[in-house]
Amino acid sequence: MMQNLKDKVAVITGASSGIGKAIAIELANNGVKVVLGARRAEELKSLVEDIKNHGGEAIFLKTDVSNRTDLVALVNLAVEKYGKLDVIVNNAGVARISRIDNLDIDGWDEMVDVNLKGTLYGMAAALPVFKRQQSGHIVNIISTSGIKIVPEQGIYAGTKNAVRTIAEAFRQESDGCIRITGISPGYIKTDFAVKSVHTGEMKTAASEAVERMAISPEAIAHAVIYAISQPKDVEIGDIVIRPAKQN
Repeated sequence: MMQNLKDKVAVITGASSGIGKAIAIELANNGVKVVLGARRAEELKSLVEDIKNHGGEAIFLKTDVSNRTDLVALVNLAVEKYGKLDVIVNNAGVARISRIDNLDIDGWDEMVDVNLKGTLYGMAAALPVFKRQQSGHIVNIISTSGIKIVPEQGIYAGTKNAVRTIAEAFRQESDGCIRITGISPGYIKTDFAVKSVHTGEMKTAASEAVERMAISPEAIAHAVIYAISQPKDVEIGDIVIRPAKQN
């Protein structure tokens, strides 16, 4: 199946670290031309240089997914540079973990803007290109937080489940030319979980959970490869990837 990847063009958001960075590296290693977006331009520049030094092809653009025009510019960059777009990976995400009655409204707004609206903006930027081509693949990085609902993750899980619902509606509306895949990671060896909490006690608990059972971000990258390398008449819908130890 890997021959199906060579010379594909993929846009990846949130690509400067963690899961997004792993996806970028693994796709590039398999012959995909990657177009990388994130808010941290220096990290993107370094990643692009690393990919090129290892024989891959990559470009980047500083991108804030909560700004719709940034996503349009990122997709346009892919088309202008490579003449097409095969895949968009909506990976950028934030988590602000707290009880709902703590009323972290700024945190709620950020999660809605990035996790939900950012994914929608990515889809909106890519879909006109996909429609012209009569082909394309949307990959949304979601979360197991939307599958198992627990205290202090209510709003985060809500934004992720909104993406899940929208994706299923899109799948039913599509005629099959444009495919959509949702990938829900559990605990992954990145700093995402630790950065999502504010108190020292919660940071310690998050760090311990990651240390105890988290799996590598490459596991998610391999799932992306699996999904996008399928024949055009095969759509991989939802993939859940979590540590075997995770409840």
